[in-house]
Amino acid sequence: MLLTLTVTDARPLLATRRPSGPPDLHALPRIVSEELGLHGLNLSTALLAGTESRELERLRESADKARCSCLLLMEPRPLTFGSLDEDEGDKAVERAKRVLQAGALLGCNAVSVRVEADASEESEEIVAERLRFVVERAEKLEINLALSPSPGLTAEPVRLTELIKTVGGFRIGTFPDFQAAAATGDAVPYLRRLTPYAAAVSASTVTFAAPKPSKPRRKADADPDVGIADEPPPPAHTAYPLEPMIRAVLSVGFDSNLAVEYRGGGDATLGVKMSRAALEDAIRRAVEA
Repeated sequence: MLLTLTVTDARPLLATRRPSGPPDLHALPRIVSEELGLHGLNLSTALLAGTESRELERLRESADKARCSCLLLMEPRPLTFGSLDEDEGDKAVERAKRVLQAGALLGCNAVSVRVEADASEESEEIVAERLRFVVERAEKLEINLALSPSPGLTAEPVRLTELIKTVGGFRIGTFPDFQAAAATGDAVPYLRRLTPYAAAVSASTVTFAAPKPSKPRRKADADPDVGIADEPPPPAHTAYPLEPMIRAVLSVGFDSNLAVEYRGGGDATLGVKMSRAALEDAIRRAVEA
């Protein structure tokens, strides 16, 4: 799997480079690749508000140069695809199309959106009809539309996958999330149901146990008075177990964009590094089992 970074707020990563003023997003791909050891970017549209097409293309060039391409563009605000108000529904369709266009300029493989709609059959028909217009645009741009599970119509995996089948086409899928999966209380079947349709999977993390100090050991050919520290164990994620989730996505053949997103408090950079280490260990264990 390709471990990438989800960025919803670039300021914690770029603050030391530009303490005041807006963050320089063009520096972000190099930092993610060289300092965090991750190999792709998943960006929130909130970072790009007001950005013109040429600037998006420049960001794409910076990302390609750093070998840390933009892979996914995320629209965090739920779009009113299920609204009974025709104008509101049209606005949702147009917004999704603009996000697709921006994602294409960035060189992304996919964009993700959230559907605001209740779980009624009437809503499902309305949403499916509107999403067909969006998928038609996605096909022309050769980019994928990924639906992030949200309260209401898309909350249950079965309803979400049925909606995807109703819309039809090869350019619509899912963007499952570890934290959302854990909140269901049955994360493994949840992920197994959604991941076969996934353009990417959000490997979200929240809290880690305090790291234990390394114990010194002796090496036979070393100075007997010199202790050599063992490598520290991987960080322990305490919010929910990561390994069963990794096993779940691997079990259905997923081998693509695993989007690291640290959602806890404290030092964001440290949180990302701990997340990467914990996920790498979970992947290793799952593969070796």
